Amino acid sequence: MLTNLGPTNLWTVRQTKLSTENGFPPPFLPSFPRRSLPKIAFKIWLQRQAINKTELLPDQSNGIAHSRLPPTTPSASSPPHHGSPVGPPLHLLRLRHPLRRRRRRRLLPVGVNWGSQTSHPLNPGIVVRLLNDNGISKVKLFDADSWTLSALRHTGMDVMVGIPNDQLYAMSSKYDNAKNWVRENVTRYVHDGSLAIRYVAVGNEPFLTSYNSSFLGTTLPSLKNIQRALEESGLGDRIKAVVPLNADVYDSASGVPSGGLFRSNIRDLMADVVDFLRSKNSPFMVNIYPFLSLHDNKHFPVDFAFFDGTGQPIVDGGRRYTNVFDANFDTLVYALKKIGAGDMEIVVGEVGWPTEGADNANVASAERFYRGFLKKMAGNEGTPMRPGKMEVYLFGLIDEDMKSVLPGNFERHWGLFTYDGRPKLEMDLTGTGKSRGLTAAKGVEYQDSQWCVMRPGVNDMSTFAGNIDYACSMADCTPLAYGGSCNGLGDVKANASYAFNIYFQTQDQDVRACDFQGLAMITTRNASRKGCLFPVQIVSAGERGAVAGLMAAVIAAAVSLLMMGL
Repeated sequence: MLTNLGPTNLWTVRQTKLSTENGFPPPFLPSFPRRSLPKIAFKIWLQRQAINKTELLPDQSNGIAHSRLPPTTPSASSPPHHGSPVGPPLHLLRLRHPLRRRRRRRLLPVGVNWGSQTSHPLNPGIVVRLLNDNGISKVKLFDADSWTLSALRHTGMDVMVGIPNDQLYAMSSKYDNAKNWVRENVTRYVHDGSLAIRYVAVGNEPFLTSYNSSFLGTTLPSLKNIQRALEESGLGDRIKAVVPLNADVYDSASGVPSGGLFRSNIRDLMADVVDFLRSKNSPFMVNIYPFLSLHDNKHFPVDFAFFDGTGQPIVDGGRRYTNVFDANFDTLVYALKKIGAGDMEIVVGEVGWPTEGADNANVASAERFYRGFLKKMAGNEGTPMRPGKMEVYLFGLIDEDMKSVLPGNFERHWGLFTYDGRPKLEMDLTGTGKSRGLTAAKGVEYQDSQWCVMRPGVNDMSTFAGNIDYACSMADCTPLAYGGSCNGLGDVKANASYAFNIYFQTQDQDVRACDFQGLAMITTRNASRKGCLFPVQIVSAGERGAVAGLMAAVIAAAVSLLMMGL
């Protein structure tokens, strides 16, 4: 999170946002009750069987397990739907590449982060079409999932793949691990020119103070090994290894950007990282979150988090700063300058604004932020120290209902799109004011139009708390909390209905998931109310893949039996 030293040090952004995007174990994710394990384990097994049996979805063979689930989250900013599919049905085994048939819309001045900490992933082919329909030509991933990378082939999009933090030890301890990773996750996709991988992100914010130095000893060796493997594969000139870093790696004691220095406990390490990156012509990648500056400091002036404010600017040596993004960025420029790297290229790996989960986390504020930020990017304004074009990736594409809420409930609501790919915001991604707005995902398939709600006539409240707690330990109830879109439901029975339904949907509408000791019932009447969406969950990519894989296996077995009979 961003912490500021006080009202006179408003630009300082010691960002300690907990990141779970790259496999670091989220400390306070609820543990799964024992009785839910068989269902979850079976779903994972089915998904893996489908992937292994489908040529389109090659399994990785590097021996290093993926640590995260793929993309979705219920967002109450989207209107109630009734579970009907949108567009023609898609077939898992033969997804059509949208760019082969459709003209790409105007390319944007920004890329986007495609996270995957969601309980029900959208099919990667659907997400790729969503990216294309919205003119997005650069995408940043947090892993190197084979299904996702296969879907991105032949699209012409610039791709950044990622190595999760929990794999840094393996990458640093043995060069062969890094070599194998590059072969399985980079070379196999780019050798024929079908996928344009531009960066390999080594870890994600590995120097966060919240990680208690867990990755200080493994990040730089991993970076060196991955870059070496890229070079030995003949890819070093066009694919660069980078380290996305949190803005808490630098600070200023003077209260102005020109005082920027790297954090004292990692100053020597940062100098070594920067020296290596510069020697390979690789950029410095940083994540900047103006929202967290505002969220974490009650004295922070609201206007300074946006780009249209009229408050008192910060003046530093003749340079005027009217927003915290510019001040933050230039603090890094000064920190680099002081170690002899003042001309180093900087890429903003993450920047965005959540739509619920806290004060100022709402649709109106998000639209205000993006309106100013995207206009700035389209105009190539840069910052006082670095005027001109910037390379930036918005965070994020789709809400993620499996993210840790340790930093705040807003962590699950950074998406430009809802869990099912519908726009949450009225915004112009081009920043020119000429765009028609965001385009929704096509081909999304929903589960049945049914909801799990509180049974009428139940008055015994003795088991309410325990059942609501259980539901919310297994599903995303953040919209019910303060700052959430469903916080105003007004009574405990309505809150219980929301909790019961979100658990029911997360469990794929299993009838056994709508009981709660007799408190709940299934209804076909839309339970959404008072601006609060009671979602119907999508048919996830994993489920569809499992069904397709099992059907293929059954058909193959039947054909074999028929042939044997003949």
